[in-house]
Order: sequence, then structure tokens, then C-alpha cells
Amino acid sequence: MKKIILLAFAFSLTSCAQVQQTLNQLPQLASQLPTSNVDIASGLKEALNKGITQQVSKLTAVDGFYKNEAVKILMPEELQKVDATLRKVGLSSLADEGIKMLNRAAEDAVKEATPIFVSAVKNMSFTDAKNILLGNDSAATTYLQGSTTTALYGKFNPVIKSSFEKVGADVVWKNIITKYNTIPLVKKVNPDLTDYTTNQALSGVFKMIAVEEKEIRNNISARTTPLLKSVFALQDGK
Repeated sequence: MKKIILLAFAFSLTSCAQVQQTLNQLPQLASQLPTSNVDIASGLKEALNKGITQQVSKLTAVDGFYKNEAVKILMPEELQKVDATLRKVGLSSLADEGIKMLNRAAEDAVKEATPIFVSAVKNMSFTDAKNILLGNDSAATTYLQGSTTTALYGKFNPVIKSSFEKVGADVVWKNIITKYNTIPLVKKVNPDLTDYTTNQALSGVFKMIAVEEKEIRNNISARTTPLLKSVFALQDGK
């Protein structure tokens, strides 16, 4: 009975060109595969939760964004000239403080992410899990992006706005922009830094989840539980 289920599973997950290869691997896969669809879905949920715990939580710490070069938020494109000009006229410390404020706001906002991710993972179907398991190295991250981005933006944006106010970033940035706009011959700027920082925070979150996903998919030692080892053995044999 187990081999029949396995055979049907193989046909549903592979292209015609892969069927024979999969059939040849059935004896090996039989000893590796989880015992049920529930186990497969549970394994993917465990992997996603691991990514959230291992990576996203790091972003909520002080300097989680600011001292992580992979996700550090820099000046928006329209303000890069502001940054360069301020440094030329001896206001480097003001420019640095402005960048730090952006990152501090993102660190505050990401604390709101975990419940949203937990809900998305909890509601993942077996079909979602199957597609993620046999997808590319960022399939799980893509799933989370599709199912959480709108909710995350809605949570992040007001937190970032509030954080700017709490730490005085709104005053700092008003000072930066005012000083820049008084420099002769420059183009005046007035960017929406709350929206910009919200989107950069979202990008950073998904970038770090992708790091953990790739690690689990490609590094067997990163599969730290029997369920992860069992589930991703199926991916290895695809």
C-alpha cells in the first residue's frame, strides 16, 4: 500500500521526463519519506518557523539592521545626493544619525512580524507545502512574501512612523532636509521616509528568511530535527 501511495505521489510531483528516474529511486525514497501528508506539511512549517526564529528575530535587536550589511537601510536614491553633500560640507555626523534613525525604526517594526508569519505558516496547506518542498531555493520565502506582505506593511508602517517620532527621527530628518534645501543650486527634496523605510524593512525580513531557507535546503547539518531531515530527503531526491 505504501508503495502505491508513493508511486502516485511521484507522478503528481514530477514531469514526464523525471518519472523514470523517480521510479528508480522508490526503494531509497520509501525509507526516507515522511509517513503522511501531514508530516510533509509539518516539516515545511517547522522549516519556516526555524527561519523566522533564527533570522527574523535577529533583526529586532539593537543594530539588527544597522550593523548587518546585508539588510542595512541606506539613504533612498533621491537622498543620496543629500548624504554626499552633507558630508562634503562637514555634516557627516548628521548624515550618519539620519541613517541610524531609519534602521532603528525598522528594528522596532519587525517585532510586529512574528504573529503574522505564525498565522501564514499555520494556514499553509499540503499543496502549498508540496510546491514549496519541490520548488527552488527561495520557494518558501516567496510563499511567505505572497501571503504576508500586505499585512506586514500594515503593521510596519505605523510602527515606523511612531518610532520616528519616539526617537526624534522626524526632527532629525526635518533638520537634515531643511539644511540641504538651503544649499544653493540643489534640487529641493521632501521624500516619504516612512513608506521608504517600511519597504526596506520588508525587504530585509524576506532576505534573512531566504538565507535560512537556502541553508536548510543545501546544508544537511542545518536540518536539526528528525522531521526536517525526513522531509528534505524528499527534496534531495527530486
